[in-house]
Amino acid sequence: MELVSENRAFGGTHSRYSHASATVNCDMTFAVFLPPFASADNPVPVLYWLSGLTCNDENFMQKAGAMKLAAQLGMAIVAPDTSPRGDHVADVDSYDMGKGAGFYVNATQSPYAEHYQMYDYVTKELPALIEREFPVTRERAISGHSMGGHGALVIALRNPKQYVSVSAFSPVANPVNCPWGKQAFSAYLGDNEQDWRGYDASVLLAEKQHYIPMLVEQGRSDQFLTEQLKPEALISAAQQSDTQLTLNMHEGYDHSYFFIASFIDEHLQFHAANLGLI
Repeated sequence: MELVSENRAFGGTHSRYSHASATVNCDMTFAVFLPPFASADNPVPVLYWLSGLTCNDENFMQKAGAMKLAAQLGMAIVAPDTSPRGDHVADVDSYDMGKGAGFYVNATQSPYAEHYQMYDYVTKELPALIEREFPVTRERAISGHSMGGHGALVIALRNPKQYVSVSAFSPVANPVNCPWGKQAFSAYLGDNEQDWRGYDASVLLAEKQHYIPMLVEQGRSDQFLTEQLKPEALISAAQQSDTQLTLNMHEGYDHSYFFIASFIDEHLQFHAANLGLI
């Protein structure tokens, strides 16, 4: 790892690192917030945060206002980038495909398969690196926003033994049935829609009962609500499988980090409770 930057924050430390990733075949950057007193003798649990389209590791750390309460709770936060990066990485001239838009899948189609293995990066390589290099436990929670909310829900539902809880803000809840998802999945995974279903939270949630605690926030004034996000699909899926899901709809809130900052404390407390911190 190479230290990119480091800042003192709320008695803890916010750091950015780059490392050569074997999974996505390029250098990746991630951010880590370690609360005060985290040490080899006092390791802390981790909340992984997955960001949305056009974002990188910096957006959540700088805009969400999460570090103060995380410091008080004794919780580390890890925020990876949203896609592979570099001049040699396949890209298109669009904000919702290519760099900044990895959709947290393992791509199978050329030219994306060489680098766009974000599912394995987030679920395998990154946590192994974090747990080897930082004073953290193996207890993990996961959350995210928009595309990252999709990623968090899918990853938790597919790996319920690896995460004690999952939450999401404005997630892309049913990507097999929305323009963002159809475009990305056809490019990354191919034209067989059966291959898409394993990366759709609503499909996964409907298939069987799940016991991982789930919390979702959605603003009613979100400009992407009807066409792209489709929270009603998530509600219907939870009802089909008789799975407990808390989904809160908020009048007047949009898709921005103002929305995330307004309710991030509730999500940190939700995860802290499931991590045994409170």
